[in-house]
Amino acid sequence: MTTTIDVLAPCPGRLLPIEKTPDPVFAGEMLGPGVAIDPEPGPTTVVAPIAGTLVAVHPHAFVVLGPDGVGVLTHLGINTVKLEGAPFEVLAAKGDAVEAGTPVVRWDPSTVSGDSISTVVPVVVMDRKPGTVVISEADDVVTGDVIFSLPPLA
Repeated sequence: MTTTIDVLAPCPGRLLPIEKTPDPVFAGEMLGPGVAIDPEPGPTTVVAPIAGTLVAVHPHAFVVLGPDGVGVLTHLGINTVKLEGAPFEVLAAKGDAVEAGTPVVRWDPSTVSGDSISTVVPVVVMDRKPGTVVISEADDVVTGDVIFSLPPLA
């Protein structure tokens, strides 16, 4: 990676430190560093946070692989895989080329509930060391705001 990559908010909501994610894997940055978004209730179109190729698409999560080999995971809620896709409408497919802001999934966080299920949306850079992103200082974000930047590897 030779340039700084800005990762954009895939949905509107309140920005949370990744450590506040109600899941130890995300909170411990085991998948990589990033942030979480407590999404606004109501119907929401979740968009690609960077430009690249969709290398994984599930109703509750997707990964965009950028041109520099940087993979960004957007995970719609915690333990939402238990919902078996019910509240999600997938708008894109694995292998699709996307721009930052391309719609990928539609859902309504206010319709999601269940035992041990959270609507918090972790957005992480995969396979990077913890603490290697520059987090936005914003409290609330709208879709398309920069939520963190990924500086070039030293």
